[in-house]
Amino acid sequence: MNNIQKRKCKNIIHAWSAVAGTGNLLPVPGTGSLADTAALAMMARGLAEVFGDDKSAAAAKGIAVATLRRVLLKQPIRAIGKELCKLIPFAGQAVSASISVGIAEATGWAMARDFAKKAEAA
Repeated sequence: MNNIQKRKCKNIIHAWSAVAGTGNLLPVPGTGSLADTAALAMMARGLAEVFGDDKSAAAAKGIAVATLRRVLLKQPIRAIGKELCKLIPFAGQAVSASISVGIAEATGWAMARDFAKKAEAA
């Protein structure tokens, strides 16, 4: 991954992570997962474009979900804590949003590395 690609990836990952975090401000458990999935699918499409890989919406969602699953298996306590935090008024939503941003960032960089490896191999 060259510096230009890295900078583009950083912008995409930060923007869509912020969207995922914002979606987790709702105090309803489970709604954050929907926001995370939508943001990660859009993130996957953007990252694919950086490396010259044109992904359809369905393929991007599949990549996002598979990568998110891989990241969550490494950090299961974070995912559980994110939803349980929402039961605490106000502060819980803020904590949940922060955790969601962290998970989205980790997932985004994992996807970027995967796309970069695939582009280098091609």
